Amino acid sequence: MANLKLTDVAKTYGGTVDVLKNINLDIETGELVVFVGPSGCGKSTLLRMIAGLEKITGGTLEIDGQVVNDVPPAQRGIAMVFQSYALYPHMTVRDNMSFSLKLAKKSKEEIDAAVTKAAKILQLEPYLDRLPKALSGGQRQRVAIGRSIVRDPKVYLFDEPLSNLDAALRVATRLEIAQLKESMPDSTMIYVTHDQVEAMTLATRIVVLANKGIAQVGTPLELYERPENEFVAQFIGSPAMNLFPGEIVETGEQTTVRLRDGGVVTSSIKTQEADKGLEVNVGIRPEDFHATEGEAAYTGKVDITEALGEVTLLYFETQGTDQPVIAKLLGIHRDMRGREIKLTAEPEKVQIFNNGRSLYYR
Repeated sequence: MANLKLTDVAKTYGGTVDVLKNINLDIETGELVVFVGPSGCGKSTLLRMIAGLEKITGGTLEIDGQVVNDVPPAQRGIAMVFQSYALYPHMTVRDNMSFSLKLAKKSKEEIDAAVTKAAKILQLEPYLDRLPKALSGGQRQRVAIGRSIVRDPKVYLFDEPLSNLDAALRVATRLEIAQLKESMPDSTMIYVTHDQVEAMTLATRIVVLANKGIAQVGTPLELYERPENEFVAQFIGSPAMNLFPGEIVETGEQTTVRLRDGGVVTSSIKTQEADKGLEVNVGIRPEDFHATEGEAAYTGKVDITEALGEVTLLYFETQGTDQPVIAKLLGIHRDMRGREIKLTAEPEKVQIFNNGRSLYYR
């Protein structure tokens, strides 16, 4: 398959409106890279630039070492699966999947072999002679993916392919895409989604886009466990990471922070003597909190509870902030509303940020 290299790639509309700038990214053969970010961050625009559907206004895009900025989409060796299935309603599944090969003047034997192979991978063999209207949403999306597979492209591009499916179908189709990737280990795939679960479960690496650029690139667990900045810390994970302002009071192999509301917390992030007195934000994920009778990072009265069965979310009363403090405790916790609880977290779970950047990456 193929590797891609983006160097200082930028997108500007009208010469004045910057959508993306300074995008530098290497994607290796066999990776499944997921682009995530808030609405309007440019993730679909970046995907369309790679496909050739949007013009690159700055920098270079290379596929297998060849600069393809001005290469037409059909000659880039790329296949794209859109959010909309875009199937021809009057054509059978077989005809939908083979249409591009017929346009390319492939022989009947080549077409039949390619369609049969793709149908087997996607478990579409029983449906080859059906029309799209006789298929479920998940099956239609598989046909759209099969239409890409038959072309044997260098790179597969997925633009929010599961957005039109209901929750149960999204789970089933997500698993099918994961199995598809395993069946084609050398295929290079780029996947755009706003769904964190899709990103965390499918990706070899995740690219988080924000503020017209890349906020962080890393494996799913790297982004979850060691976010480089507050944006990634709060974007990855649900509910979002809690942030508490405080001041470093002890430095060394472990760092102790006294929080503004009086709590004390220790982090495994190393600091130097010169960091003592530094104003920081401490980050603790809701699922990393646990109740304590000793020294607490946070003490608060439970305002609202959400019992989800396997976990219970506790929302605490807060003043002067738009973001509530949230704890996510395993199991069912009844009659917690109105109770005061002391919470802390293990040092390796505690993040420290200064001016929005993690002290871990200094």
